[in-house]
Amino acid sequence: MISVTEALGRILSTIFPLETETVFLSAAHGRTLAEDLTARTTQPPSDVSAMDGWAVRAEDIQQAPVNLKGIGSIGAGQGFASEVGVGEAVRIFTGASIPKGADTVVIQENTQFDDTLTKVLVQKPVKHGANIRMKGLDFHADAVLLTKGTVLDARHIALAAAMNRPWLNVIRRPRVAILATGDEIVMPGEPLREHQIVSSNSHGLAALITEAGGDPIILGVAPDQSDPLIAMAQKAKGADLLVTTGGASVGDHDLVRSALGADGLKLDFWKIAMRPGKPLMFGQLGPIPFLGLPGNPVSTFICALLFMQPMLRKMLGQTLVERTRLKVMLGSDLAANDQREDYMRAAMTIEAGKWVARPFPIQDSSMMTRIVMADCLIIRPPHAPPIKAGGDVEVMLLRPSL
Repeated sequence: MISVTEALGRILSTIFPLETETVFLSAAHGRTLAEDLTARTTQPPSDVSAMDGWAVRAEDIQQAPVNLKGIGSIGAGQGFASEVGVGEAVRIFTGASIPKGADTVVIQENTQFDDTLTKVLVQKPVKHGANIRMKGLDFHADAVLLTKGTVLDARHIALAAAMNRPWLNVIRRPRVAILATGDEIVMPGEPLREHQIVSSNSHGLAALITEAGGDPIILGVAPDQSDPLIAMAQKAKGADLLVTTGGASVGDHDLVRSALGADGLKLDFWKIAMRPGKPLMFGQLGPIPFLGLPGNPVSTFICALLFMQPMLRKMLGQTLVERTRLKVMLGSDLAANDQREDYMRAAMTIEAGKWVARPFPIQDSSMMTRIVMADCLIIRPPHAPPIKAGGDVEVMLLRPSL
């Protein structure tokens, strides 16, 4: 058996970013930027008013209250032909360009004026440059504002639009084929015979693939027979990754390794020193990377978090490929660990201002309800000594909102 760290390193060493494609802004959410993005415009493009009020010369109002002569009005997107002279003011609205000659805006609450806009009383002095957003306050043309590898969210989309970048070069989404195996499982909604169970793995994996930025392709359930299993695996042709679930152990009915081996599968490894998820396989099936996950749903889910999602994120050219880990307080005693790295499902609470993780008393790898209830996974290194409640443990977050 090899360690989790070695397994992940060997997997990622074979994975490289995919090719790029160009998408419109409205289709770019969640995509990974394939290049540094520079602004095509300056924002704001000129000095503009930050408030509704009057554009004035600062030197004219330092002895306020003072009466000024109104010479016009200007709104956002409009120009103003005249220059503001001594003792003059221009009615101005938020976002409008500062007219030539003016250098300060007095907010309308500190003025009095009539409907003719020809006489304005400035009641209080303000500093030079007050209430003006200077040209380029936000950004200047040709500035790099979004970098290659950024996963675009709503904030990035809005900024790219402001940069006048309607089309973005992004990494193509990885196509991931999912093949469940086993005579004992059926897909949700299919007739369920005695001794059969409903497969959750394919749909759970599909969701994790989508979450990581990929496109899942569910191939179905292959029976425990070599020829049908090979035939269904061949439907993954054209995918960027083939993921199987089940059939990765050493029993008589676990045929993935032997069947696909006969079809050209070259394995790198097939056992990892971790719990849950010891029987995990990785290799190459022709041109397609192959990841064979265990059949127990919790094992499948955790191995997908640790190995499959980082593979997809590397295919997408992202810098951060692993989930967030941090140190928190342990909420209950834990016994010494054995030779396998353990990923224990746990709930997290805040107590006395500190995060506390409490592992569930039952850690069976078939219990999906515990994964749904879990906020994190407590990571126990191999041969970790016993630890009392109150000690520090490392956790991997499952809920991004924590």
